[in-house]
Amino acid sequence: MHRVKVKTYKDSLSLISTHGFSAVTFDGTEGQPVEPWSSSQTYHFDADDQRVVEELRAWAAGQDLLPMPSSMTLAMVQTNTYFDLTCQLLAKAPIDASCMLLRVWDGTKCPHTLLKVLVEPGLKPGDFLKIFNLRALSGSSKVPGLTASQPVELPHLAFHLHGGTAFGRGIRVLPANSPTVTELRRVIEAFIQDEDDCAMLDIWGTPPESVDTEAVTDSITETTCRHTNDKVSLAEVKRSNPGQVHHVKVQLKSYQPHKLHQSLKLFCDKCSTMQDVPDEDHVSHVFSAALLDRQPCSAPVWALSGQVQLPFDPAGPSSLSLYFSHQLMSDGKNKQLMFLKGASLEQVKKLCASYLNIVPVRSHGGQLALMDLSVPVLFRGRRRFYGCKKCSNPTVREPAVEGVEVVSEKLVAEALGVELLRYVLLLRLELHDSSGSLDVHVVERRAVQPGPYHTHQEDISILQTWSHQCTAGELFFNVSAADVASNQEAQDHISQTMDSLCPPEGSTAGRPWLDMCLVSYRAKDDDGTDQTVYQVCHTSLSKTEPDPA
Repeated sequence: MHRVKVKTYKDSLSLISTHGFSAVTFDGTEGQPVEPWSSSQTYHFDADDQRVVEELRAWAAGQDLLPMPSSMTLAMVQTNTYFDLTCQLLAKAPIDASCMLLRVWDGTKCPHTLLKVLVEPGLKPGDFLKIFNLRALSGSSKVPGLTASQPVELPHLAFHLHGGTAFGRGIRVLPANSPTVTELRRVIEAFIQDEDDCAMLDIWGTPPESVDTEAVTDSITETTCRHTNDKVSLAEVKRSNPGQVHHVKVQLKSYQPHKLHQSLKLFCDKCSTMQDVPDEDHVSHVFSAALLDRQPCSAPVWALSGQVQLPFDPAGPSSLSLYFSHQLMSDGKNKQLMFLKGASLEQVKKLCASYLNIVPVRSHGGQLALMDLSVPVLFRGRRRFYGCKKCSNPTVREPAVEGVEVVSEKLVAEALGVELLRYVLLLRLELHDSSGSLDVHVVERRAVQPGPYHTHQEDISILQTWSHQCTAGELFFNVSAADVASNQEAQDHISQTMDSLCPPEGSTAGRPWLDMCLVSYRAKDDDGTDQTVYQVCHTSLSKTEPDPA
């Protein structure tokens, strides 16, 4: 090193660079080539210098040269020191063009009186940070943010991160899966749950017990319930016993599934089972496999049958078998219901434009039979209806259509012995406020087990207070799950809504605020372990975008 000064700092020797400083560095690994890297274009390096480098390598190989960590907690801070702090960012607010106030916490209480700076409330990101070379200032009033009218409490302690990156100064956002973050979360949660320390929360300014609704922007959702609960933080929600209703103001941090078409499920009202909607490839494969069975099939006594020869169609066979109800034919309503055999999926979709209801059938033992229940039992325009394998006793019968003006899907299903499955929306939302995060479910009112959960009977009464007119998912998005299953505009609405609530890029700070009503209840997973499950209820989007600032 060229042009350095030797000084003493805290009883240790320190090297301070001066004007004209330069340095030459080398790989410190023994046996590696001695290749110099220099900050200057000209430097002197001879055989004696190379010998010294090799001697230093050999010496360093037997030494523990890693410096002692300078990290400490707020409870350990001493005045007039520099240290590294690992913490959670609770809020931030600009003070002036050159200064930003950060409100942070690490789960411990600082023993010193802290400087209070009055600013307008800002954003509440909630990221976990490591602040390097933070300075603890004692008794100084020369801290940005103090106004002439604001009294200075002496003695007090203020934390100041100087500008620039010299001496390793800076702030790094820690990844969520960092072991440091995991430990910090544990410390913070242990602090909050310690009832003896609850009095410290207000003194230190840790996550609030209730949400200051005036400190954040307008919400783009509204609650439709009649509850008069005050808004609380997510930390308080998690500390509360199951079986309660909570009002919160939160932001959406993430959601699952990311492929939103996977949020559409099929639910049986009779046995409460839930399943994924079969994908198009599976449905097409089952229809194609049925075409290979060309056994003769006699028509039921109640049906009129016929063959239709089609011009060459690459989408399927050229000969289709059609079956119609005698009663509907005599009433002139033959377009309201058709049983169709020997058609591909693409051909069924084309014919849906001409017939109100189409039931795909196959030949089984010389008789008409329904297709596998893993595919739709009924096509009605763009809508597809599936049956429950556990609760159905499938057969092919004529519906009781005498005196019926319009043949409904329920009438057809009753004749076929099929318990129809209902489309529902199921999403998991990770909500966030200044006190932490909480996973909640947007799930249909009667489909109370989001995933492998089984509800306790005593908690059913809470869920029975929900609206009987629409599901939680439909209420939140203002669209029906059935429309989402068949309508591209409804699908686009869901995608655009989620993009506005949780943009693919950008921090959580700029995301809109949501007023939500949450209900909690006990459930058991597949291992029989008790879980507390949180669901969104009585909450709907009032607008797609927040008001401009």
